[in-house]
Amino acid sequence: MRNFALEVYFSKWEFAAKYHLTASDAQSMTLSQLLAHATPADRERFDNLHLGYTKTFGAEPLLQEIAKTYDAIGEDQLLCFAGAEEGIYVAMKVLLRPEDHCIVITPNYQAAETIPLSICAVTGVALDESAGWALDLDAVRAALRPNTKLISINFPNNPTGAIPSQETFAALVELCRERGIWLFSDEVYRLIEHRSDARIPQVADVYERGISLNVMSKSYGLPGLRIGWLACQDRAFLQGCERYKHYLSICNSAPSELLAEIALKARDAIVGRNRDLAHGNLDLLDSFFADFPGLFDWRRPDGSCVAFIRYKGADGVERFTERLVDETGVLLLPSSIYHSELGPVPQDHFRIGFGRSNLAEGLTVFREWLMRNRA
Repeated sequence: MRNFALEVYFSKWEFAAKYHLTASDAQSMTLSQLLAHATPADRERFDNLHLGYTKTFGAEPLLQEIAKTYDAIGEDQLLCFAGAEEGIYVAMKVLLRPEDHCIVITPNYQAAETIPLSICAVTGVALDESAGWALDLDAVRAALRPNTKLISINFPNNPTGAIPSQETFAALVELCRERGIWLFSDEVYRLIEHRSDARIPQVADVYERGISLNVMSKSYGLPGLRIGWLACQDRAFLQGCERYKHYLSICNSAPSELLAEIALKARDAIVGRNRDLAHGNLDLLDSFFADFPGLFDWRRPDGSCVAFIRYKGADGVERFTERLVDETGVLLLPSSIYHSELGPVPQDHFRIGFGRSNLAEGLTVFREWLMRNRA
């Protein structure tokens, strides 16, 4: 598999840049802040936690809390992983064979296409930028083959923040059901939507071959816990994934599982805070980009805490983002990072993140640099 471009880029810049304005996660918290959400009993459990191996599927109290985030999924229809990436890797390895065909939307989180491409034939279906990054079901139908086994989606989308309409999502589920196709749905940004009617169902709740991926990293803002999971009504699929996990992480960190449980019990407060922060930061971005209409095409995303913005400067987005981080420490993610082997991705865009509390400070430095260079 080719290098993971985003992670290679972040290896260089994520902890070196002063203003990380392309972060994909919501605002995190300290251990003491998270433990302030714990009940006295859970705090005592944490203080006296045994640091041994844990169950491969995940600790039962954690699975119970995860199950509460679904409408039709029980604790026996879940499997925990060390983050979301491991879940993507294992699901693709378990489901796909060389003779299969897979459809993946673009742009995407690179693992969504790179891992299937290492196994079988893959076709990309591009979101339609001219229609607000809409999912074109006719394009999905045109990509179908007799051996199509899986369709992989990600909504709210990384990097565009797009969410399909309820009608489009329902039609996609029915299309998969008619043909017995698995529908893998990366839902890590769910609960951070920017319109009251934008939230779509979790695919594991509504489709017997639907696989929902989620994680504590994005909407919950707790990437350091490294707790993710797959939800699926098909127990045999999950058992296959559990067998594959034996060759990878085997089990999760005991402290992380308990801390994730505590966070999920306080999910309304934690996600509510992060959603409010993202909404407020969107207002800052509205104001910022309105001041530079000749340089940027700004569109509010439907959900998530990232957006994909066109840069119209003559120097090009690669040179622009390189100069910006070199001269100011403001880090943005150029669209070359979203290069796809499945089809063209706009090469004049950059990703900005707005889930963290220091956005205003970074935008001030960004604005001053633009004003100096525009003069």
